[in-house]
Amino acid sequence: MTIKQRYAAVIERFAETMPSPQTELHYDTPFHLLLAVILSAQCTDKRVNIVTPALFEAFPTPESLAAVTPDDVFPYIRSVSYPNNKAKSLVGAARTIVERFNGQLPSDIDSLMEIPGVGRKTANVMLAVIFNRAAMAVDTHVFRVSERIGLTTGSKNPLQTERTLVRHIPDADIPRAHHWLILHGRYVCKARRPDCLNCVISDICRYFSKNSPKETQQ
Repeated sequence: MTIKQRYAAVIERFAETMPSPQTELHYDTPFHLLLAVILSAQCTDKRVNIVTPALFEAFPTPESLAAVTPDDVFPYIRSVSYPNNKAKSLVGAARTIVERFNGQLPSDIDSLMEIPGVGRKTANVMLAVIFNRAAMAVDTHVFRVSERIGLTTGSKNPLQTERTLVRHIPDADIPRAHHWLILHGRYVCKARRPDCLNCVISDICRYFSKNSPKETQQ
């Protein structure tokens, strides 16, 4: 199977089985999605979704969050990973959005990455989810799954993976592909024990073809 054929087959299969994939982070505004994505770094979406309702109610706008201190935010997010640093990032993000972007979330990657707590992955999440741009956010799931199933080969870092995926996936499919790979990695193609027997792409997966007994492939 050529790389072009594998991409086409993977996209077709995911489109059939997950036609409308969505982020599992709960949010009601673009600003609140940004806060949730910042909080989700090295933390589960499930935990983030537990703490964000009260956080969102207390700070509905960038202006309301920009007016407080990290100490004011900490009690709302104390149960997530690295709460002290993330409290600083949330307040810093709100202040930057208010002071530099007139209270509006910017829609280009360079401006987004000027916001505290926002790296390339978070910026690409915002571009894909909020602005429906052809942006591929590469987290640990996307990085692992892409390499395992054969969409990338020997990627050394997330940026290499991102560039390879964007080069091969049609622009219109990239926002969905971001979710496809994350959800597939989260629930099926797990890091330690991939569930190959219940995988919708096992017959076109490089890992399965190389590592599974022949009788399981028949």
